[in-house]
Amino acid sequence: MKEHANAPFVRTGHLFPQPQPRLPQGVFGSLIPELQKAVTTEGYVTPTPIQEQCIPYLMEGRDLLGCAQTGTGKTAAFALPLLQRLSGNPRRSQKGTPRALIIAPTRELAAQIGESIHTYGRFLPLRHTVIFGGVNQFHQVKALNRGVDILVATPGRLLDLMQQGFIHLNEVEVFVLDEVDRMLDMGFIPDIKRVLSQIPAERQTLFFSATIAPKMMKLANTMVSKPVRVTITPDKPAVESIVQKVLFVGKKDKDSLLVSLLSDPQINKALIFTQMKHTANRVVKKLCAAGIHGTAIHGNKSQAMRTKALDGFKRGRFQVLVATDVAARGLDVDDITHVINYDLPVEAETYVHRIGRTARAGANGDAISFCCAEDRAYLMEIERLLGKPVPADMEHPYHCDDAFRSRQSAPKNFGRGSGGSRGSGRPRKNLAHYPRRRSRNHGEQGSIFLS
Repeated sequence: MKEHANAPFVRTGHLFPQPQPRLPQGVFGSLIPELQKAVTTEGYVTPTPIQEQCIPYLMEGRDLLGCAQTGTGKTAAFALPLLQRLSGNPRRSQKGTPRALIIAPTRELAAQIGESIHTYGRFLPLRHTVIFGGVNQFHQVKALNRGVDILVATPGRLLDLMQQGFIHLNEVEVFVLDEVDRMLDMGFIPDIKRVLSQIPAERQTLFFSATIAPKMMKLANTMVSKPVRVTITPDKPAVESIVQKVLFVGKKDKDSLLVSLLSDPQINKALIFTQMKHTANRVVKKLCAAGIHGTAIHGNKSQAMRTKALDGFKRGRFQVLVATDVAARGLDVDDITHVINYDLPVEAETYVHRIGRTARAGANGDAISFCCAEDRAYLMEIERLLGKPVPADMEHPYHCDDAFRSRQSAPKNFGRGSGGSRGSGRPRKNLAHYPRRRSRNHGEQGSIFLS
């Protein structure tokens, strides 16, 4: 929960008593003064459940397996005890030799973790830096050479700079893996194992994932020692906090339907997903022509352009962010009121990841999906995964009865991550028009799909 203390006020000729700031409660009260000041400055008073459960164990130096959805406050859950531990045993920052290593699967998530480290550690004399691929390494190497206490990294760039001799992991005391399920999906686990071989065996290891399946547990057991396991079960499943509906529409009417929807003043901040990069760019142009401020992020955008677009969306300069599945996981933006699937995803599981960008941290949200006749098989697989139909809205002005009545079937392995013609309900000759899985080496760009 986040609360903001009332600002002091002065009236002419009279100085009124200033309200006392709320003191941090729960485990926040056990933090050192510098960290208490940082969380108070941010307006945090009461810790979230994962923070309440994780912080005491992490301050004891225990290894931890954390299972929690995004938006639950897990970054602070590991960042605050990490900062407290390092500040309690100060030393001069060493060139390219971090004391803590945090690995994240995507550039966006790594950058967001770096921002959190900066926010919580603002009153501490600790240095951190963030490294990821897709940009020139010059400034990252320069930051490493100045000395670093905490390093946040994506796997590919980390291994690259290690091989060049710019990073040495022999002094790592704390090792954090965030969104391990995503790393597994993206094929990064062999890279993680290579990194592990360079880290001291005597370390504290934190392993966070949205799900802990048996395969994940087997992997975790090779990394942690006598871990505490913390599982945060939301009051209700994330998808149940989201009002979902599907709108059947002809492909040629998608843009008009989208413009019509976005004229609703209740849609304050919308995240729109497309399958293809060129579609994302085209949608932004259509919206701008209609007077709707929007921007796009996808794998063809430079890191600087993606950062600028995401920052503008966060700050409200853009009402709409149009994205390929580069943003389906790890994107942490407050107050997204609506997720709109302009294109249905190829894999049913991706639908859940997409719509999970709204209704975060206990809030409610809306997810609207467009479905053409050609995409009916995708919707069928999504509904099979959810165990129930997505409610249909057939009262909108662009309703397409052909799309509604279409019963195109899907291949046996559709949407389940199999090879070959995975994820397509269309004849094989049309597969060239649809996303395929990226190779592991391209995963640094943050997209599972060639979107």
